[in-house]
Amino acid sequence: MIVTIEDDFDLKKIADSGQCFRFNECADGYSVLAQDKYLFIKQVDDKKYDFSCSKEDYENFWKEYFDLKTDYRKIRGLIDADEDGYLYAASEYGKGIRILRQDPWEMLISFIISQRKNIPAIKASIEKICALCGKEIGNDAKGKAVYSFPTPEELVVVPLEKLTACSLGYRDKYVHQAALDVASGVSNVREWSSLDDKELLEKLLEIYGVGVKVANCEILFGFHRLDAFPKDVWINKVLELKYPEGFLFDKYRPYNGVMQQYLFFYSREEKLQK
Repeated sequence: MIVTIEDDFDLKKIADSGQCFRFNECADGYSVLAQDKYLFIKQVDDKKYDFSCSKEDYENFWKEYFDLKTDYRKIRGLIDADEDGYLYAASEYGKGIRILRQDPWEMLISFIISQRKNIPAIKASIEKICALCGKEIGNDAKGKAVYSFPTPEELVVVPLEKLTACSLGYRDKYVHQAALDVASGVSNVREWSSLDDKELLEKLLEIYGVGVKVANCEILFGFHRLDAFPKDVWINKVLELKYPEGFLFDKYRPYNGVMQQYLFFYSREEKLQK
């Protein structure tokens, strides 16, 4: 179906923003996998996009997934070029990025895997896990089989040595324990949406292998708490070099997570220098 999107929306920037690992360029568009759903999407005109799904699936899943009810142009309007020139430049460069509404379970495992890995390596490990114990749900635009992200119950029965073979390294035991905890109900992340940010952070930090950075990525990308501000090597460098007197968190609340994405995308692409 053809969808007209008036707001900020750039498929390449979303795919390269570091928040999603099953969103990849494919043929003349993008292959998007989320939970047990597959979408092929391509731009056909200035503001028109072809979604390879039914109207019902668009309304019930993909519209929410792309966060199309949130006005990102309005969020960018909070940034004053004279007051915060670096963030303004970052927002112009990253215009089109949206914070996807992704599944908390999928994001938990994805960001556990992400520790000390580059994005291509993260994507490769995730696809190996999906092929290992997910369900085949169709073919992408190039005819390649695609798989659902495994449920906790599907993942927990995988022997540790098979997880290790998915290029997880030391993260294999973290993934296994997270699957065990979620499948058993000890850490049922999908039931934590009612918690406030502080309580949610505390719960996430109780999960084996989850530190502050992974927890904040989960809060932003898995729970769509748009004020979460994960700090990795790029963001810490930005804060050190560009905001020695402090970032304007109060000004941008409750959208600091959106600002984080602009800063992350811009600093990484531009190879931030002093």
